Amino acid sequence: MIDELRVAVPEEVRAAKRINSEGERIIEKAQEEAERIVARAQEQAAFLIDERGLTQQAEAESRRIITEAEADAEEVRRGADEYAVNVLVGLEGDVVKTLQSIKRGIELLDTRRADLRGDEQDGHESANGFAENAADEVEDDEGVTATARR
Repeated sequence: MIDELRVAVPEEVRAAKRINSEGERIIEKAQEEAERIVARAQEQAAFLIDERGLTQQAEAESRRIITEAEADAEEVRRGADEYAVNVLVGLEGDVVKTLQSIKRGIELLDTRRADLRGDEQDGHESANGFAENAADEVEDDEGVTATARR
């Protein structure tokens, strides 16, 4: 069980890093797109000024395009952040469940060890080192308790 947890937790961490990296990539892509749109707006504004002398119209169009690009970039950033948060919250839940399983396993082993020490002191040990008819109460993931023979 502990070996399974050692394998599962690093995989979850790698998944979280992958998700974080993907979010950063999306934000970077949005920033590049915004810069491209701004450059296009500047070119378009220069053309309007040079060719038609429509300074006011060019400036207004440039501001509109820049505002639109910034809003698009912000929307992409918000979406990426929301996605990353959702994935990390899910990962947190998985890690909490894993930690709870680890704690239950440790508690079970501590109980067994204490029972064995108590049996050794009482002299009720069988030939194999375990107390005869010994049992532990074990709780599964859903909280159902069952008796496990040792």
